[in-house]
Amino acid sequence: MATLTPSTALAPLVCIIDFHHARGPEVEAWIGLENGEDPAVEHDWPLLPFMALSDGAHASTEDYSYFTLRRSATPSHAATSLFGISCTRQLPASELIDRPADVTRSTVQKAVVVVTDSPQHFGAIKAQLGVVTAAWFAQRDFTDIDILQRFHESLPRLLENQEGQVEHYFGISLREFIHEFKWQTLVLFKCALLQPKVLFFGSHCERLCMMQFALISLIPGLMRHLQDSADPKFNLGEEMIVMPTSLKTSERSSLLAYMGLPLQLFGKGSLFGPYTPLQQLDMLADQDTKSYIVGSTNSLLLQQKDRYSDILINLDDHTVNITSSSLRQASILSTPDRRWIDFLTQTVNDSWDESDPARPKDHGYTGSEEFIRMQFEEYLLAMLSSVKYKLYMEKHPSHEPLMPEVHGDPASEFSNDWVHAWIQTENFRIWNKFTDSHLFDIVDPKHPCSGGLSIEDVQRRLAAVAHRQVAELHLDERLEKSREVIGKNVAAGQAKVSTAYNKLWADMEAMRKAQKQRQEEQRAAAEKLRLEQEKEGKVPEAAGKWKAQAPDLSNARASAGAYFSSWGSWASEKRKGWGSRSASANQTPVSSPPPSADPQPGDLKRTEEFKRDKGASLDSSTLHSERGSSGHKRIVSYDETTDGEKRNSGGVFFDAEVVEKERNA
Repeated sequence: MATLTPSTALAPLVCIIDFHHARGPEVEAWIGLENGEDPAVEHDWPLLPFMALSDGAHASTEDYSYFTLRRSATPSHAATSLFGISCTRQLPASELIDRPADVTRSTVQKAVVVVTDSPQHFGAIKAQLGVVTAAWFAQRDFTDIDILQRFHESLPRLLENQEGQVEHYFGISLREFIHEFKWQTLVLFKCALLQPKVLFFGSHCERLCMMQFALISLIPGLMRHLQDSADPKFNLGEEMIVMPTSLKTSERSSLLAYMGLPLQLFGKGSLFGPYTPLQQLDMLADQDTKSYIVGSTNSLLLQQKDRYSDILINLDDHTVNITSSSLRQASILSTPDRRWIDFLTQTVNDSWDESDPARPKDHGYTGSEEFIRMQFEEYLLAMLSSVKYKLYMEKHPSHEPLMPEVHGDPASEFSNDWVHAWIQTENFRIWNKFTDSHLFDIVDPKHPCSGGLSIEDVQRRLAAVAHRQVAELHLDERLEKSREVIGKNVAAGQAKVSTAYNKLWADMEAMRKAQKQRQEEQRAAAEKLRLEQEKEGKVPEAAGKWKAQAPDLSNARASAGAYFSSWGSWASEKRKGWGSRSASANQTPVSSPPPSADPQPGDLKRTEEFKRDKGASLDSSTLHSERGSSGHKRIVSYDETTDGEKRNSGGVFFDAEVVEKERNA
C-alpha cells in the first residue's frame, strides 16, 4: 500500500525532566534551543513530564519510557505524531557536589528525553541515551550540561547513518515473546487486527513498552507508518494512500505494498500509547476513541479493566484476560491456526538458549528473529488472499470456482468468527478499498497449515498441556530435588551396607584366622606333649588312642525274657476265659447275672506283674537307644472294651520284630 509522508521532518529534540518535591514532574530545560523557545508549549504537551517519568520509576536505578506526542499542524506540514524516549535515573542528594537549596528530598530524580518523528531508530538512540545519561549523573553536578549538548548535536548524524541500512525492528525479542505467551501470541496478533481496546499492564515500564512494539512489528511495515497513532482524530494515513498499479514479484517491498500492507491499525478513532499516564485516561474514555493499544504501570487501571479494556495483558503474572464476550468468541483459534502456532512455539523451544534468549542455541536460521517474522508474514499474506477469494466468490456466486484446487472457503481455516469480525473493522475497510480484488492470483488462498484435525494435533496439544502443567506446578524442580535426595540416600545406604559387609567379612576372616591359629597351637602343644611323654617313657604308644567297646546287653535280655514270660501266661489265661465264655454263649441261660464291677484276684495279680515287667523294660538301656526315632519302637496305650469287659492295663507293647533283632544282637 503506497503512502505519502509529510515533507517536513522534525529535527530531534532533547530536554531534561525533573521531579520537583512540591510541583511534581516538570520540564527543566530544552537542550540546543534558543532561550524562550519551548516546544511543549508550542505543540501543547502538558503531559510530557508525566510520560517521561513513569509511575514506579523511583523503584529502579534506571528505567526507560516510550510514548507518543501530538505535533500540531503548520502551514508547512500537516498534524502528525511524534515519538519520545526517556531515560530515568536517580542519585542520592548527599552525593551532589553543589546541592541546590530547593533539593529537599533524599534523592534527585531526573530524566533525559529525546523526541523524534519516527520510532524506527529507537534502538540506536536508546544505546547512546543510556550512556549519556549515566555519564551526566556520574558528574554529580547537574548544572554541567555540556555532555547533553554534544549528544543533541550528534543525533542528526546518528539518524542519517541509520537510513538505508537493513530495517531494524525495535522491541523485545520475538523469541522471548513467543516463549512467554506461546499459542496466545497468535491470539494477541489476531486480536490486534480486530482493533479492540488493548491494555498492557506491568510494573517495569521498559518491558511494558517493548512488548507493544514487538506486537505491532509483526505487521510488516507498520513501524514506519505510525503517523496517526498519537491522536484518535488523525487520519493522515488514509488520506495519503495511493493504490498500487504495478507489481515486482522479485521485490519484497513491492509485493507487500501490492497486498495492502501495512494494515492501518492506528487511523481515525485509534490510539497508540506505549506508556500512558493516568492523566491521559480522559482520552481513552472519550467517545471518539474506538480502539487503542496502550500500556500502564499504575495498578489502579486493573480495578477498572472492564471500562478501559477489551483485552488485558498482565505482564507481571503472564496472563491474558479477554473481558469482551464478542472478542473472546472471535479470538478462538481454528485447528490450522493452532497447528501453525504450535509448530512455531515448538521451534522456539527446541532452539531456546537461556543465556542468550534472542538467538537460537545453534545460531541457525530456524527459530531466529527473521524466521519468525517470515512465518507471520506468510500467515498474514495467506489470510489476506483467502479473504479476497471469499469476497470474490460471494460477489459472483453463479461463477465456477476460479481455482479448482481450492475447495470450499479457504478463509474458514482462519476461523469464520474472526473473519466476520475483521470485515467490520476500520483497517479492513481501508485495506479492501485500496487493494485489487484478485490478490489470490498473487498468493495462494490457503492456510499455511491447512487441513482438519489429525491425531498429530491431538498428541501435540496433549504434550503442550502436560508441559504447561509441569511448568506451572514446578514438577521438574520438585522431582529434581526428590531425585537428588533419593540419590543421596541411596548412595549413603549403599556406602553403609558396603561398610557393614566389609566389616563383617573382615571380622569373619579374623575369627577364622584366630581359630585356625588356636587349632595349630593346640595341635603343636599336643604333639610336643606326646613327644615328651614318649621320650620319658611314661605313656605307652597306644594309650592315647580311643577304643570302641561293645554295649552290655545282659540287662536288656533279662528284661525282655521276663516280659515275654509274663505276656505268655497272661495270654493263656485269657484264652481259657474266652473258651468258657464262648461255651456258655451257646447255651440259653434263664437269667444272666450282672457283670461284676470289682476286679478279680487273678486280674490284680497279672496287672502287678505286668507293671513290674514294664518298669524293668523301660529302664533298660537297649530300649532307650538311638533306634527309637526310626519308627520300629512303638509304645501304645489303649483303652478297649470287649464283651462287656473293660481292659485298661496301661500296658506298653513293643514291636516283636525289634525285640527279636535285639535278642539276636
